[in-house]
Amino acid sequence: VQLQASGGGLVQAGGSLRLSCAASGRTSTTYVMGWFRQAPGKEREFVAAFRRAGSDTFYSESVKGRFIISRDNGKNTVYLQMNSLKPEDTAVYYCAYRTNRVVVSALRIPSQYDYWGQGTQVTVSS
Repeated sequence: VQLQASGGGLVQAGGSLRLSCAASGRTSTTYVMGWFRQAPGKEREFVAAFRRAGSDTFYSESVKGRFIISRDNGKNTVYLQMNSLKPEDTAVYYCAYRTNRVVVSALRIPSQYDYWGQGTQVTVSS
């Protein structure tokens, strides 16, 4: 599976951006796709995930109510709509793909994902 992330950029606080992550190759019907981010000097942290098996979504507390993860099955693409952006959202955002089902408690853990995209920079100015 190959992942191609896009959509990052520079935006003022309060603005919006939409990230895309297109999966290609041998994709599965039980996949989980997640978004993680990593700011300089910090560990990679979970942002949001979509679980295909239950068509359900999950968010970190820091983005809940501001970010929306969605998918387009026909395009094997997952989107992350980011609204009301804050300077603390500044980071490199990575999409990740897991082939098989995963329990909710594990989908926030980077090592649970099999494939990663190249990362896209999001910078929010104050």
